[in-house]
Amino acid sequence: MTVVTAPGGPQANARPFLYGDEITAVARALESGQYGHGAETEAFERELAAYLDVPDVVAVATGTAALHLALLAAGVRPGDEVVVPSLTFCASVQAILACGARPRFVDVDPATLCTSADHLCAALTPDTRAVMPVLYGGRAVDLTSVREHLAAQDIAIVEDAAHAFGSRLGPLRVGATGDLTCFSFDAIKALTCGDGGAVVPRTAGEAAALRRARALGIPQTRAERGAAVSYTVEDTGFRYHLSTLHAAIGRVQLARFPEMETRRKILWTTYETALCEIENVTVVDLDVTNTVPFTCTVLVPAPLRDEVHTRLRAAGIAVGVHYPLNHLQPAFHRWASPLPRSESLWRQILSLPFHPAMTANDVHTVAAALRRTLRLATSTIDAEATAPAQVPDQLEAPR
Repeated sequence: MTVVTAPGGPQANARPFLYGDEITAVARALESGQYGHGAETEAFERELAAYLDVPDVVAVATGTAALHLALLAAGVRPGDEVVVPSLTFCASVQAILACGARPRFVDVDPATLCTSADHLCAALTPDTRAVMPVLYGGRAVDLTSVREHLAAQDIAIVEDAAHAFGSRLGPLRVGATGDLTCFSFDAIKALTCGDGGAVVPRTAGEAAALRRARALGIPQTRAERGAAVSYTVEDTGFRYHLSTLHAAIGRVQLARFPEMETRRKILWTTYETALCEIENVTVVDLDVTNTVPFTCTVLVPAPLRDEVHTRLRAAGIAVGVHYPLNHLQPAFHRWASPLPRSESLWRQILSLPFHPAMTANDVHTVAAALRRTLRLATSTIDAEATAPAQVPDQLEAPR
């Protein structure tokens, strides 16, 4: 059974998708009386590790918490730099600042909206401690060619794979390539816990450090603390654990994830076919064979994008723009430098409604509305461009 929790179809840009068993799972967790970190959380971690084919996964409260802890585990400290694309959700940058480090913004590839090995390496400085490729839309970023070069300079790769759970890089799932990989399981992700995240550690020691850090620096388990008269605080830490309630939802979602993967791939390919002949629309390639798509993003020429966005929203088509460029944000302006390619691309980006409750008819509704709106927007802009200049009837007398 599917539980409908929000408006569907083109009226929502993104929305949670539940299978129904989540209600039973949450009830079971509630009845256990253990709502913090517990056995449900640890079972979810083991199941995630088995799915990704990695030795360990550390579950945390949010994707932002995952990025923060991963950067700390990578040794990022005050005064360090982390190279990150400007085209990402601001959480990527806030996690860097939470470490006392500073972002060094880079461009993205217009074909994928992901940064590349060349972009990252060109931005390295003596202060670089980590690079943060963002897997925009769910597409993997291949850093194989520069991994040894980065390692030789003691520069960590911290993947922001918030969009990319289930995607692949060659034969490996994202998360199994040997880097510090961070996932988000918030409400609209392909795998949701309601809210949550996870880090794939590189070593057993790193996993232990991440677990201490998510539990306020305390190495003892809840059971060990309850059975003793005291406990030890060994490191700086945070209240970043994933609750059993959220983990219970995640376990149901993970068990059904092959269905989600299929739904999202079909939805994206349906969009690709429906949009292929619309003039002034370019679909951003997600390499759907290897990607569990998170979005369907198109590029619309800059003179038209804002007009199209306004008209579609007014017509009940929930398009969006993901994301505002971070190097132009007031909070981050001190680290800004010109990124003309990203700035040009941002003026063209349009995110179409994309969630697994959508049907093929919904996709064709969006495509038809986009085609019609582009035609109207083009006519409006052309008319404004060719309209004669307004001449006042009477010139004001000189003073």
